[in-house]
Amino acid sequence: MSLDFRDRALSLDDTLVLADTHFGKGAASTVEFPMGAGEDCVDRLAALLDHFEPAEVVLAGDVFHSFDYVPDTAERALTDLSRTVREAGARLVVVRGNHDTMLDAAYAGDIVDEYELDAGEGTTVVCHGHEEPETDADRYVVGHDHPAIVIEGQKRPCFLVGNGAYRRSDVVVLPPFNRLVEGLSVNGRLGTARPELSPLVTRVASFRPVVHDEDSDEVLRFPPLGQFERML
Repeated sequence: MSLDFRDRALSLDDTLVLADTHFGKGAASTVEFPMGAGEDCVDRLAALLDHFEPAEVVLAGDVFHSFDYVPDTAERALTDLSRTVREAGARLVVVRGNHDTMLDAAYAGDIVDEYELDAGEGTTVVCHGHEEPETDADRYVVGHDHPAIVIEGQKRPCFLVGNGAYRRSDVVVLPPFNRLVEGLSVNGRLGTARPELSPLVTRVASFRPVVHDEDSDEVLRFPPLGQFERML
């Protein structure tokens, strides 16, 4: 199964996975943004659908930002996203995250805690990553941690790829798809007693940062953090 990193999303054969849309965060944010964060997510997803033409799209948790209410803008963003996926001829799969306590009230489709991809090579399970998965798999794709990396003073959202990192299974951590969500820098986390947030990221030094550079449209792959941090 090939992994294709692009604009904070991951394409695995016929499946496109994105995490942490955090719809509704803009309503509680003072950050100025050229357009609503929900509209930005939907527009960028439309571009990804056009580029990859996937059979299914998986939202890997934290669809909404607030724990106790759903702003109109958040519900509208999810409706627009669902319509965009449907019009592209793809199927939408929604995985519940720790923020998604109100998801059932705003989304009529199926919501799952884990989703196993129908792929030919090995097993891949998508879950949010805030708790340990129940399904055994060769690879786990998660969100939750909002990884970013600082290179030459510039903070960039990044993917983290750990081969055999969780119970000998591979783990891919996605950055937040919502650009209003500040990434948590992985720089300087190696020496702390508990640098990770997700229980699937148990040996952060073994994870390799991967950055999709939007300007050059290139994918930049770096050595494992244990080696790479000494170079920064």
